[in-house]
Amino acid sequence: MQTIRAKTDASGAPDGAERAESGPGRDLRLALAGAATAVGGLGALLALIESDSPLRGPFTLFFLLAAPAAAIAAALDGVDPLGRAIVALAGAIAVDMLVAQALLALRLWSVRGGIVTVTALSALTLLLVLVRRLGGRTARRQGP
Repeated sequence: MQTIRAKTDASGAPDGAERAESGPGRDLRLALAGAATAVGGLGALLALIESDSPLRGPFTLFFLLAAPAAAIAAALDGVDPLGRAIVALAGAIAVDMLVAQALLALRLWSVRGGIVTVTALSALTLLLVLVRRLGGRTARRQGP
């Protein structure tokens, strides 16, 4: 019979480092993440409905950079924050350029197609990261 022991460290960090559970810093990060999500979502929506709003361009550009960057940053767990941000931004630019190149080469280019493709690739990357994390957590619980 196998005994499963609960961790006493609430942070779940492998080195025992404690995370800030509350405070103004955490609240500000959550507010900024929510605002970024809203701006990105609005940008994608404005591009998909082909709105004439002056905010369409900047918000869509923000979405095209933020969505793949967030997915890539989620996949880079063990990297320090500055390195993660740089790699995620460079990866987001690469994803956007590869999507545009592929759609142009296939003669399927459209704004909607680009937005949908970048969204699908970002969601797929986030899904794979989630599956990997859940699979690792299950393997750790079961033991050798």
